[in-house]
This record gives sequence, structure tokens and C-alpha cells, in this order.
Amino acid sequence: MAKSIRGDFKRIQFTPDLLPSDVTGGFVFDPKSTEFSFRKGPVFANILLADEINRTTPRTQSALLECMQESKVTVDGRTFALPRPFMVIGTQNPVEHQGTYLLPESQIDRFLMKLNMGYLGAEEEAAVLSQQKLVHPIESLEPVTELETVLAMQEDIRKVTISPGIMDYIVRLVQSTRHRDEIKLGASPRASIALMKASSAWAYLEERGYVVPDDVVKMLPWVIKHRISLHPKAIVAGKSIDSVVAGLVSSIPIP
Repeated sequence: MAKSIRGDFKRIQFTPDLLPSDVTGGFVFDPKSTEFSFRKGPVFANILLADEINRTTPRTQSALLECMQESKVTVDGRTFALPRPFMVIGTQNPVEHQGTYLLPESQIDRFLMKLNMGYLGAEEEAAVLSQQKLVHPIESLEPVTELETVLAMQEDIRKVTISPGIMDYIVRLVQSTRHRDEIKLGASPRASIALMKASSAWAYLEERGYVVPDDVVKMLPWVIKHRISLHPKAIVAGKSIDSVVAGLVSSIPIP
């Protein structure tokens, strides 16, 4: 993704001994100038891959909160802006949980979407083997656009029209997660903002200057599933996050 937009890419392998300064950077004493200078951490990139993000301690995980919400870093009272555009992609192993730390709800809420990768089909996996036999395809990947174009697209997405009826529909969908018996923890207002932005982006990709209810319905599962927790009784009853989210759509009238 970073190569495609001619952006800067950094990767952090999260481990239990990682410190916040290993993420954000910090001030280092320069014996020549006898002054402290700020050394930027890997978070100063356009695309940041936080690999196995749940393997580090909550203290280090919290170093990303300001970065993901405000696109800036504050160290020793000084604030530094992150590059634009800025995006964090976090990965987690869905099977192995030994030596991991649960992500705090405040950090989970800052991720726009959660996607489950799953496994490739047989034909797709065979294609991967063929493509990587001699060299990895990433080595020959060429940019298809520039950072300035991406920033301009982001600005265009902000201008996509959302009618009051669609806004109300988004709010009612998110608020309904706070009043259902199957859901122990509902979504916050940040989920409403994320759903609005994701729906606008989808409408833009569909070459429309306005959002329709179908855009909201398509984006809802990816935006909302990681932000809610099911009640133990619902889990015992055999209900899943997917079925509960589908119930949200069927229970809220479409404008």
C-alpha cells in the first residue's frame, strides 16, 4: 500500500519488552552540541504496520492512542505532527493468546475497521506460490498515485453529501447497540463518526457524490463488529457477532 502511493512505510514488531519510546521516539543527548534532540520513532510514517499489536504491554499500546486519534506525538511537553496521510494497520494472531495483552477498548475504538483475513482458496494459494518462486512481487511494485493525490481524495470524501435522514440512520444503528439484551458493551459515538466516514468513502469509490442507505449497510459490519461485546447469555445461546449485527440492520427502518 505504501509503495502504491509513494509513501513511507514502517513496521513495528510488538513484543512484551517494547517501550513507548520505541514507538514514538524520544529526546537523545548529543554530546557535540550538548543539547537534546528529538529522534523520531517508527510511528513517523505514512503507513505503519503494528505487527501482533496485542503482544506488547498496555503501557506501550497506549503510546498509539494520540497518534491514531490526533495524528501527532507529544514527548516531554513538545508536540510533533505525523506525516499525512497517516494510517495504522494492526495485526493479531486469532489463535495463540499466550503472552498477549488484551487491547484496551479506547484503542480498539480508534481502528476504523476490523477485517478477518482467513485462508486463501486453492487456486489463489497456487498463484501465490507461482508469483513468489523467483522474487517477491512487492519488489517490482510501482506507484500508481502520489501522496498529494491521496490527500486530495480524502478532502473530496469529506465533501460527499450525507442527508439528515442518512445521518439519523447511522446514529440509530449505533445507538441501538447500547440497548440490546445480546450486547454487553455497545458502540461509542466514535463508531458513528467512523461509520459516516466509511460510508462516504464507499460512495466516493462508487463514483457518487452522496451516500445512500446501502453504503451504510455495507460498511456497518466492518466498522461495528470490533466495537461491541456480546453478553455471555447470548454466547451461550449460540449467537454470534455477525448474527447480532444482521439483527441491527433488520430492526432499524431504512430511510
